[in-house]
Amino acid sequence: MPPPPPPPAAAAPHSDSSSESGSEGDPLDLRNDEGWEDVEPEADVEDVQVTGLWDESVRFGSVRELVEQTKKERGVDLESVVTGFGLDFYGRIKLVNYIRSQVRAGNSKPDLSSADAFADDKYLQPVLEDDALLFLVDELADEQDADIAEPQDDQRVKQLEEELAALKANFSDYREAVSRTLEERWAEKDGPNGTAAAGPSTASSNQKSEDKEQKGVEQGYFDSYSYNDIHETMLKDSVRTDAYRDFIYDNKHLFAGKTVLDVGCGTGILSMFAAKAGAAHIIAVDNSNMIEKAILNVHANGFSDQISCLRGKIEEVTLPVDKVDIIVSEWMGYGLLFEAMFDSVVWARDRYLKNDGLMVPSHCTLRIAPFSDDDYVAEHIDFWRDVYGFDMSAMMDKIRDDVRVRSLVPDNMAADSSLFLELPLHTITTQELEFTKDFSVELSRDIDALDGWCIWFDTFFLTSRDAKLPADARAETWSGPGNAFTTGPGGTPTHWESALLLVNRDGSDGALKKGQKIQGTVAYKKAGVNARGLGIEMHWEMQGVKDGRRGQLWKLE
Repeated sequence: MPPPPPPPAAAAPHSDSSSESGSEGDPLDLRNDEGWEDVEPEADVEDVQVTGLWDESVRFGSVRELVEQTKKERGVDLESVVTGFGLDFYGRIKLVNYIRSQVRAGNSKPDLSSADAFADDKYLQPVLEDDALLFLVDELADEQDADIAEPQDDQRVKQLEEELAALKANFSDYREAVSRTLEERWAEKDGPNGTAAAGPSTASSNQKSEDKEQKGVEQGYFDSYSYNDIHETMLKDSVRTDAYRDFIYDNKHLFAGKTVLDVGCGTGILSMFAAKAGAAHIIAVDNSNMIEKAILNVHANGFSDQISCLRGKIEEVTLPVDKVDIIVSEWMGYGLLFEAMFDSVVWARDRYLKNDGLMVPSHCTLRIAPFSDDDYVAEHIDFWRDVYGFDMSAMMDKIRDDVRVRSLVPDNMAADSSLFLELPLHTITTQELEFTKDFSVELSRDIDALDGWCIWFDTFFLTSRDAKLPADARAETWSGPGNAFTTGPGGTPTHWESALLLVNRDGSDGALKKGQKIQGTVAYKKAGVNARGLGIEMHWEMQGVKDGRRGQLWKLE
């Protein structure tokens, strides 16, 4: 999912555009679209003519004429429909195409009593070629009669004044809320008589504060996926995007005629892969503003009849089907479980996936290896001891407490990795996503000191829900069914990179020899109020080292 920390809150870092190699006519392949820059606009531009909704042989000089004529001859007040249902730009497009499609089908009285009648995304597909009305839908309710219209500049001034008034009101509410919160916190601290406050009222206030903070975390998480940059980063991660594309295209027999659910669809790339593979119906769900662009992407590539886009949390939206055959999702985050998106995928699996349905991907594994690199420590830690001749060692306070996201190489590792968790996506539960697991490694070389730990995940796409992942499975050497990729030092770098956990040095820590064993536990848990954050706690013992027990907690927020 996203770029290096501080992460815009990711899984991983949830989609985007890659084309099928060597396929002609691929709507996602832009390699042959040359020459557009040479097209010049025509010198003479004719006046726009708006085609009638009920009689396509009739032309109007403006949207206002069409609205008035429709109200007079058909008794349909388009302005009332638009304003009554609060239709936005896309809603108005759907309304126009719905009426045109109904009239063409012989229904001269389309049902306009409810917006549900034209809510389907299929009505984003133009019924009439070069329909000028679709470019002017904003005028269905916004345009005023010329004799009472205000000058354009005056309208803009009025609009800005209204926006300013709204901002002032919001700021006033904000200041009041902040003031109220500060008063509550002082009351909690001092109590009514200057003593520490306690009791149910304090607990209730604290709970409200935590709920409000968590709500802000949630909103920030979804907002971070509303911008192009993060999706561009994910799409350009060819290891990631190619893995999904190749599995779907190489196994079209699994998708042909099936119903697919895309959880956290982003730009809609995985949904379009599935559509091109022959899926009958794909339901793409996302709770960020990116869903609006996904709708346009789907329409632009001719998949409106196959893909339905829904805005909202998967736990809250209502799907148009009871069950699906396949769930596809790119949910992985830093260290695999940062962002906690997989919780939603598990919920969707338990609610919507058929008993014989397929999860894509099907398995993930977590691995750990000891990290030792004097150069890295000198460049990123000891650096602060002398900065242009100044002692900035104060910057080193808690410098090893946060998880770092870095692309590392095998030479940085001091031992072969140890597998500490396998996630079978068809059966694992959310309760199992907080855990403590054992690990054991044996040093493969002498090292001056143990500088840290490196954690990464491998992802596997198996073709059957009954397929078992071999205990020794590694993505970088995978040759079984389906395909796989790694985010570890042994593979091509991805936008996830690896999780680097630098250890606090004990005064007695020193060199370790090849063959020495280190055993311990790794624990994953939610990071406090931030339910999408991740805490990683480790305890380990170095064989042959007196008082060689160590422990540390790192956070990724």
